[in-house]
Amino acid sequence: MDFVVIAANGIQGRIVSRMLLEDGHSVLLAANDDYKMDKLIEYPSADFTLIDLKRMDRVKRVVKKSNARVIVNCAVDDFNLGVTKMALELGKHYVDLGSEKDMLYAQLALDKDFKEKDITGITGMGSTPGITNVMLRYVRPRFDTIHTVHVGFSWDSNQSVFVTPFSMDAIAYEFSELAELLEEGEFRHRQPDEATVSYYYKSIGKQKTRYTKHIEHHSFYEYLKDAGIQNIAVFSSFPSHSYNALRTLVDLGFTSKEPIQIEGASIKPLDFTMEVARRIPVPEGYTEKENLWLKVFGKKGGKDVTAEMDVVAGTLPGWEDATCNIDTGFPAAITAEMLFDGRLADRGLFSPEFIMPHEPFFSELGKRKIAIYDNGKKIN
Repeated sequence: MDFVVIAANGIQGRIVSRMLLEDGHSVLLAANDDYKMDKLIEYPSADFTLIDLKRMDRVKRVVKKSNARVIVNCAVDDFNLGVTKMALELGKHYVDLGSEKDMLYAQLALDKDFKEKDITGITGMGSTPGITNVMLRYVRPRFDTIHTVHVGFSWDSNQSVFVTPFSMDAIAYEFSELAELLEEGEFRHRQPDEATVSYYYKSIGKQKTRYTKHIEHHSFYEYLKDAGIQNIAVFSSFPSHSYNALRTLVDLGFTSKEPIQIEGASIKPLDFTMEVARRIPVPEGYTEKENLWLKVFGKKGGKDVTAEMDVVAGTLPGWEDATCNIDTGFPAAITAEMLFDGRLADRGLFSPEFIMPHEPFFSELGKRKIAIYDNGKKIN
């Protein structure tokens, strides 16, 4: 096998797996069940195995037996550190979609160990974090100093119906906790609705914007702390019908990770909600579009400089079930292929802005109809 995809039955796992398989690779599809896996399992170069990430010893034996060179971890971030350590122990390259703060720093602390094993790990390689991190790397040479970075995402659909978003686990994290911002050089907490501005998005139009707790606050800070960074804020924008539904689920406790007892069984409400949500069908004719964006403010040669980047993605023909989630799954799969074929040769464990060369990465996104704009001009 070329790749192992962990949690291959989730929204992102199915996107990653399908792209790798359609590009001619062999893939071990590892998941806790085979729901919605029929089409993927039919690929001649696919194999399927049941795993339980709470039994990492068994998962490790399965991955080792596969002889895969790259692990793509699409599981909820609770398991990221365990899968990262497994990749290190087995000597496999590693990609995931992002971790919360404490886990991120625990992963980055393994940088030396990854170097010594001559392998590469990249954490946070989806949309944001992911594409937006690479955009920051792309614009960095334009500045001597950078004092402020704003980054975010917005999406909308052609039908006002609820469709399962990119990750119910991430939604629970972003909707139920205070946003953490860097303000005047110090990390501070804000209520999401303290952000009172609305933005006009390139592919969507005007939407209300909220502060969001995201890992970019910390990975961007690590990347720019020698550039004088003082302010970092992450924003999110949702169509009102989706935001209201998600807000209700959070407020009613359906995204809690605290177990409750039901007829003698211990169940986390979030696990139940995720299980129900992934069974919600995508309506016929339903399409989505998403706008990722980055604004950077600083100085060059003593003069004020601003850089604005945008990403536009949407539902692709033949990928309707994936909706606009392609801008999370495709970057992870592209990164895995670049590790596999040697285009990413640096060793260690990184956030994307520290390692990913923008030219091949943006080019691969462009081939898959994900457009990158630099100050309004399409560059891929």
